[in-house]
Amino acid sequence: MALVIFVLFATILFASLLFIVISGDRRRGRSNLPPGPKGWPIIGNLPQLGPKPHQTLYALAKTYGPILRLRLGAVDVVVASSAAAASQFLRTHDANFSSRPPNSGAEHVAYNYQDLVFAPYGARWRMLRRLCVSHLFSAKAMEDFRHVRGGEVERLVHGIAEEEGVAVDVGGAVNTCTTNALTQVTVGRRVFGGREEKEGAEEFKEMVVELMNLAGVFNFGDFVPGLGWLDLQGVVRKMKKLHKRFDKLFDGIIAEHRESVEKGDVHGRGSDMLSILLRLKEEADGEGNLLTDTNIKALLLNLFAAGTDTTSSTVEWAMAELIRHPNLLKQAQTELDSVVGHNRLVSESDLPNLPFLQAIVKETFRLHPSTPLSLPRVASSDCEIDGHLIPRGATLLVNVWSIGRDPSMWPDEPLAFRPGRFLAGGRHEGVDVKGNDFELIPFGAGRRICVGLSLGLRMVQFMTATLIHAFDWELAGGETAEKLDMEEAYGLTLRRAAPLVAKPTTRLALKAYPKHV
Repeated sequence: MALVIFVLFATILFASLLFIVISGDRRRGRSNLPPGPKGWPIIGNLPQLGPKPHQTLYALAKTYGPILRLRLGAVDVVVASSAAAASQFLRTHDANFSSRPPNSGAEHVAYNYQDLVFAPYGARWRMLRRLCVSHLFSAKAMEDFRHVRGGEVERLVHGIAEEEGVAVDVGGAVNTCTTNALTQVTVGRRVFGGREEKEGAEEFKEMVVELMNLAGVFNFGDFVPGLGWLDLQGVVRKMKKLHKRFDKLFDGIIAEHRESVEKGDVHGRGSDMLSILLRLKEEADGEGNLLTDTNIKALLLNLFAAGTDTTSSTVEWAMAELIRHPNLLKQAQTELDSVVGHNRLVSESDLPNLPFLQAIVKETFRLHPSTPLSLPRVASSDCEIDGHLIPRGATLLVNVWSIGRDPSMWPDEPLAFRPGRFLAGGRHEGVDVKGNDFELIPFGAGRRICVGLSLGLRMVQFMTATLIHAFDWELAGGETAEKLDMEEAYGLTLRRAAPLVAKPTTRLALKAYPKHV
């Protein structure tokens, strides 16, 4: 038996090696491929990526230029590391890079490509995106659910004010707020409520963090043909286990929702996303169901995961930067006091009148983009960009983290936190984050730009403004602002390696704080 396994393994390994050698010969015949570092036999550049690939690729771009090529196993990977290069791929050649490459995360966690994020570009992807835009992220939907976001932010303030003088896990508190605001809109209720709120929120955040960590791994099985079944890094095993946990959560939410409909509960027939999806499923015509329970669960996974961790991580980074720069924190508080005053909390309607707050958020997105390496895309056909051949089947990564540090684009202290660069008279006045200005694309650009951009941006601005307006902050444990740990923990999303823990002190009139929420 052992001999059979050995022969089988040797055969697969030989076939993989032969495939890669042949692929290498084909590449060598194409001398105008982008430049890049020489890789190892069979596995290519995979070992060179390191624990934080976005930083490794940033360093490589300094040697090989803004468009570089890696060989990860048998897969050509092209990395765009400048605004000009990103524009070529995501604007000029956007149609050619509108699908995703095969990957184990989409297969084993995201319901085998039945979701919005990893669905192939086509009719089903357009349908899912249209549903999200119409019922969650349109101007009307944003206005209809403004009271929900406001209510959750009041809960956030109430909870922090109750713990005045006690160290607060800023990211954890913001994550709970974000998740409950989102779930009220998506499934019609707060997922984390009552006495189990803290425990449930922590468990859910742990699941999302694990998902983002696994999704950020360059899995050998995705790149080396024939080795996937070995699961050398244990990634697929962990993905399958995590998928079962999410699937159980969503099955419970859907079952409870259907029971509410049968009982005639108001929220069961409400305007939340799940109610709408279930009605559309029921109303499908003779061509067959456009939506299945699997489609719905996959979409909930996208919304719950992408809409919570990315937002809370960005707010946490913004607060960390402001604590490190007390002069900027004071300047932001002065602006907020002049617009909002001391007798009430910030409202969403105040945000357009807070240019310095908006600049803080933009600068946070620049230095700490929630997705440092854009979700991968794949070339549908050969194309030429800046004189380089990009072969059909090549995977595209846009290094958003690198673009935000490009000294040719950000010549004024590119590594420093300077919100003033976005203000009137600043070099980058008028730059936005909506995919039009490629020097700042934290949500991506082109056809597959993040569908939740409007909500994500609104929530980051709203919560950041509220936290700095309602409270003064100091670090816990005698830690000084100058020595605050700003190390990154890489995953699909860019989280802090050390959670931000700080002590709040109320700074507004007593009547501004919610008494009972």
